[in-house]
Amino acid sequence: MIRSFATHAGAFAVGVACAMAFASLTTEVEYRSLSATRSASPFDDGLRAAMVEMDAGMCITPSGDADRDFARAMIPHHQGAIEMARLELQHGHDPRLRRLAQGMVVEQSQEVTLLRGLLASSESRSDAAFNP
Repeated sequence: MIRSFATHAGAFAVGVACAMAFASLTTEVEYRSLSATRSASPFDDGLRAAMVEMDAGMCITPSGDADRDFARAMIPHHQGAIEMARLELQHGHDPRLRRLAQGMVVEQSQEVTLLRGLLASSESRSDAAFNP
């Protein structure tokens, strides 16, 4: 009974890992095929780089502390949004989107600073049991 459960649990874990790897691969392939059909521009290159960096940064190793893991994953998420908004400010023309992008840079920069401060303050507590 226990052996059967362990076998099923192991197979499930391998299946989840394969599904995650395949989903990541297909997303990258879809983006590559889309960008291959269009001429690359500095905006396209920058947007792709920002998304790849954001996705990689959000893949954290869970610590068991939901608050800390949330903060650690949200920092690269917001940083990616900041980078994408900066690209809009550099290359975009729609005044409504440029205003939105400017607000995103300001607000999400403040949120990144807050999240980093919360992580730093929790690290200094004596009950911090792990290193992110």
